[in-house]
Amino acid sequence: MRRREFVHALTAAAAAAAGKKKIACLSSTYHVRSHSDNFITRFLEGYWIHDKYYEPPFEVASLWMDQLHPADIGRRLASAYGVRLAGSIAEALTLGTGNLAVDGVILVCEHGNYPHNEKQQQLYPRFEFFEQVVRVFRHSGRACPVFVDKHLSYDWRKAKQMYDWSRELAFPLMAGSSVPVTFRRPALDPPLGIRMESALSVGGGWVADGGIFHVLETLQAFVERRRGAESGVKAVGMLAGDAVWQAAAQGLWRRDLLDAALKRGQRIGSGKPEQVKNAALGIIEYRDGFKGAVLALGGLVNEYLVAYRAEGKVDSTLCYIPTGNSNNFSMLVHGIRQMIETGRPSHPVERTLLVSGALAGLMESRHQSGRRIETPELAASYHAPEKSWYAPGIGS
Repeated sequence: MRRREFVHALTAAAAAAAGKKKIACLSSTYHVRSHSDNFITRFLEGYWIHDKYYEPPFEVASLWMDQLHPADIGRRLASAYGVRLAGSIAEALTLGTGNLAVDGVILVCEHGNYPHNEKQQQLYPRFEFFEQVVRVFRHSGRACPVFVDKHLSYDWRKAKQMYDWSRELAFPLMAGSSVPVTFRRPALDPPLGIRMESALSVGGGWVADGGIFHVLETLQAFVERRRGAESGVKAVGMLAGDAVWQAAAQGLWRRDLLDAALKRGQRIGSGKPEQVKNAALGIIEYRDGFKGAVLALGGLVNEYLVAYRAEGKVDSTLCYIPTGNSNNFSMLVHGIRQMIETGRPSHPVERTLLVSGALAGLMESRHQSGRRIETPELAASYHAPEKSWYAPGIGS
């Protein structure tokens, strides 16, 4: 027996003895500080939330990688931990048995050599990977929980199909990023049913769809708590340059919310917001009449900030990203753990579905020089959780 097979046998035996569930990990590419490292390595080695350590909750039974990075760590970690290196998505899920043989799927398709389109959307094949997962589910006659990193797809129709498959086959689905569930400085969780009047989320200068997604999803994690269930988005628009500040003067977004958000920043650059050359603004018009905004201020802001006005008062917070250890991912890993253990996602996938569609609309608006984009397809209704799922403490 070769060493790798021996290590795998020992690891599998130990996991079986401990009664651990098995998970399959699907990666676009796996190198240090990639999203695959931030997720999959935590399932291999355990993770910290504030000052508490959590043992690896599952056996990572398989790893499939679409692309091999020049500084790949996936193969070495698989060898060290006795993880099966799968040659296909189907093999990763079936472990060579021909039928589903794992209890959860982690799909991390972020980073790697994938093209961009003319709208500055990176064409990550999350849908295509997910479709292969669903194919195994259908063949096996059963399914298991699935997590998809970041937005479901750059294309609304693909995102909606992924969601529809999860409903059709009745398997728990989670998606999204770490920013809404990282540490909040200060801790701020709007009470469910709050009479929110307006809200703003602020981020840096990454205006491609991957960057705007973080700012937009963070906004949604707060505004979904307003009075009444979320009913979806009516229209979106993306403005740039002087039009950003003209929109504030026209009352399309509140300048005082920006001031409140910037006061929470810990790495704010010098100068006034109006001096940012490549400012970009996304305006989100909701079906219930509520309006939210996302603002990218590259060079001034390199953090994720949120402010909202409710019942005559402005509140704000920093969604803190500890860059030294990427511990902003740990609470999301903890939420995935809950979903695989109990079948209950830590936050509704409808949030990410709605954000996926609104993001696609914003990138279309940007491509069309700021034209307002009607989004009748985004009538995505859901209820926010009783309490938001975010990391306790201030973070390291």
